[in-house]
Amino acid sequence: MYRHPFTLVRVHVTDDIGNSVWKPMWLVVIGDQREEISPSVAYQSFRQRFDIEHMFRFSKQRLLMTQFQTPDVEHEENWIRLVMLSYVQLWAAKELATHLPRPWESPKEQNNDKIVTPSVVQRDFHRIISKIGTPARSPKTRGNSMGRVQGQTKTPRIKHPVVKKQSKSTPNKQNAA
Repeated sequence: MYRHPFTLVRVHVTDDIGNSVWKPMWLVVIGDQREEISPSVAYQSFRQRFDIEHMFRFSKQRLLMTQFQTPDVEHEENWIRLVMLSYVQLWAAKELATHLPRPWESPKEQNNDKIVTPSVVQRDFHRIISKIGTPARSPKTRGNSMGRVQGQTKTPRIKHPVVKKQSKSTPNKQNAA
């Protein structure tokens, strides 16, 4: 442990009268600047990690973050930015969202103290956009394009070799030879 020193933090949450709410949680803070991190900052950072994991799960399942397939890294990075911007829009619109129960859900009275989930905001986003409007102008109609000139060809895409993961037995066979 002397090679990798760490600070051990015990998080104990109590209610107003001093009763334990949950079992104690143990966190480890590692790094050269671990002494500069207070226990409350370590706990808040751990709580943010929980929110980030939910954001990625929602982005993959509902915002199609992993569905766009392209061989160009730049296009993929642009897609990830677009998905993150759409998540930020859902977060910014959470105050305007109203609960829209699905047909199989029992219609309950909306509780303003309840945390509005991104799924609820996404379901209500059409109403929110129609209410606030959009700064974009209406699309212009245009004619049909001329297309490629006859005889013109596109340059073929560069073919890169496929990189495969080595099996665990491959290095041993190479050493034996």
